[in-house]
Amino acid sequence: MAKSVTTIPATLSRFTAAPINSTKKRRVAAYARVSTDNEEQLTSYEAQVDYYTNYIQGRDDWEFAGVYTDEGITGTNTQKREGFKSMVADALAGKIDLIITKSVSRFARNTVDSLTTIRKLKEHCAEVYFEKENIWTFDSKDELLLTIMSSLAQEESRSISENCTWGQRKRFADGKVTVPFKRFLGYDMGPDRNLVVNPEQAKLVKRIYGMFLLGKSPFQIASSLTEEGIPPPGGKDHWNASNIRSILTNEKYKGDALLQKTYTVDFLTKKKKANEGEIPQYYVRDNHEAIIDRETFEMVQALMATRTKGNNRRSCVSVFSSRIMCADCGGWYGPKVWHSNDPYRKVIWQCNHKFDGRKCTTPTLNEEQIKALFLKAANTVIGATERFIAIFERTLAPALATDELERELADLEAEINIAAELVEECIRENAHVALDQAEYQKRYDGLASRYDKTKDRHDEVTELIAERISRRKRIELYFRELRKREPLETFRDEDWLSMVDHMTVYSKDGIRVTFKDGTEIET
Repeated sequence: MAKSVTTIPATLSRFTAAPINSTKKRRVAAYARVSTDNEEQLTSYEAQVDYYTNYIQGRDDWEFAGVYTDEGITGTNTQKREGFKSMVADALAGKIDLIITKSVSRFARNTVDSLTTIRKLKEHCAEVYFEKENIWTFDSKDELLLTIMSSLAQEESRSISENCTWGQRKRFADGKVTVPFKRFLGYDMGPDRNLVVNPEQAKLVKRIYGMFLLGKSPFQIASSLTEEGIPPPGGKDHWNASNIRSILTNEKYKGDALLQKTYTVDFLTKKKKANEGEIPQYYVRDNHEAIIDRETFEMVQALMATRTKGNNRRSCVSVFSSRIMCADCGGWYGPKVWHSNDPYRKVIWQCNHKFDGRKCTTPTLNEEQIKALFLKAANTVIGATERFIAIFERTLAPALATDELERELADLEAEINIAAELVEECIRENAHVALDQAEYQKRYDGLASRYDKTKDRHDEVTELIAERISRRKRIELYFRELRKREPLETFRDEDWLSMVDHMTVYSKDGIRVTFKDGTEIET
């Protein structure tokens, strides 16, 4: 008996689940995006919005569901495209049946983002139409074409990114400086886009440098400026230590500019990374008017270097914090409050380890005692300023000289270059000539060890030179300020911070004040 096959025609769309011959209007939205905020692009953006609004509303079988937009946003990543994310969310919620956009590149330049989003929309019965390429995502024949076009869009974005990067680096190589002026304290943008000093902001920059040289930490400076109600750059509501450190270490304040401090790792994610030697940097000297003179700037850098190598003691709010030392254990004194809840409330200072098992015998001090001891020691130094300067020049200054170290450094740099050339020559020879590999490895290891030992000593000498220069500059600044001083009658935070390195407590009657030039006064 012969088989009989009857075809039952489809009645529902496998994408929309609606009857095939349904006359229900499709809810249609459009997506428009421009990647920059220049005038030409913004005109294009407005034209896109107007075009799609009229286009959708002009169809009887379509219901206008809105135009979703993103201005000045890159297409390589969907994370910051709020209009795009809102549109997709509405489509997934069943509010949109069809999305119209100009081209694949307008939708997304990231192949993965584009295909993932389209497939997700497809699962929720939402179609996308790309006008330029005439691609309907519900048409299975267009899937391959969509993949190809998405890849081309991503490649186009990569090419644009590389061209922009090349242009930026060319400007850097030509010494053209660009900075975010709205967030850059002390300078305005000049007619040639170079830096022009803002007189009012420059006063604040100079004050920050002065406060640091007086002994205040970045944290203390930030706290003071916030308390005074001085607005920080960038529109934030308070200062923090990182703001201050950035100002104190930015070479632009001495009139120079280091270009390409960061670079973009991936054009898709736009992730930036600090340039640690991966790509060239360009240093432009005397690019613009300086706010801070070179001597002061270098002094600050030297002082910063001494504080960042495990010696950053100036981090507390009180001027006495980390400046009063216990002779028994070598630890620091800290504040303690006695009778905190009654009229006899009193702040005293004692060794932080006094009751943690070490049993330090050093006495407690109140702030009035500390101030009196400082005034006594400071006036002793002020009264004999010239004598102390003469002692420094005769004894300590020669010990801080760097002539011999600089000569050694020059020799080490020459040796490093020779060792590096020998290593490279060894590698090249092995690549072109059949050598005994055991002998090659022995020779290579010997040359590499020679290079490493020389480099280690080079770094050690460089550090020694920096430390000596730093200390000498601090002492010279200290003496320069000391010559201007009259005997002190009252205690001021500024005097304490600028003069004292630390105070050492041995007993009630045995206290030594060490000043920044190394002078020690017993009180």
